[in-house]
Amino acid sequence: MGTFLSFVLLGLSLSVPIGAITIEMIKRGMKHGFTHSWLVGIGGMSADVVLMFLIYFGVASVLTYPLAKLILWVAGFFVLLYLGYESIKEAFKDVDVAVQSKLDSKTSKAFFSGFLIAISNPQNIIFWIGIYGSVLASTVESVGEGNALLYSSAIFIGIIVWDLFVSISVHYGRKFINQKYMKWVSVSAGFALIGFGAFFGFRAIESVIHML
Repeated sequence: MGTFLSFVLLGLSLSVPIGAITIEMIKRGMKHGFTHSWLVGIGGMSADVVLMFLIYFGVASVLTYPLAKLILWVAGFFVLLYLGYESIKEAFKDVDVAVQSKLDSKTSKAFFSGFLIAISNPQNIIFWIGIYGSVLASTVESVGEGNALLYSSAIFIGIIVWDLFVSISVHYGRKFINQKYMKWVSVSAGFALIGFGAFFGFRAIESVIHML
């Protein structure tokens, strides 16, 4: 039980720090309600599932190569710049906060936004390779290789708990917020995403310099 709970707490520690995923969840939740915010989180968690399996089966070591890191930094740069631009552009569209948006193509867009942010975020990948990799190694020693994947899946309980908290809070909180405030939230979220993207671009430049 102690091992299981430690993985739940590890999932929370991955999710709680305010990053690009949380910002995207808040922005979409303010505009479109619970479903869109929740799907961003599900998309991000889906990317985490992919990374977990890659690490478990030993494939993720490829991501530590300098060229692979450079590709990830560049991908993160463009993905977050695009999402930031979209957030600022959408800020000036009127939204009826009293009515949740109908399920449409925007729901799949929310999912893929979360997935792309998580899968192209080198910091997220570093977390999984560095922290999860070492925790997985110690777990294999204590519970065996067969149970290690089952125990480590508890990470996603912590992620789900946090995503639900954010989505529900934003969904009900937006009913007390006017259009003007929502626009500023969307613009601020856009600039925050662009800021993360700029940081990734800077790290990409650093990678190129180190490779020369």
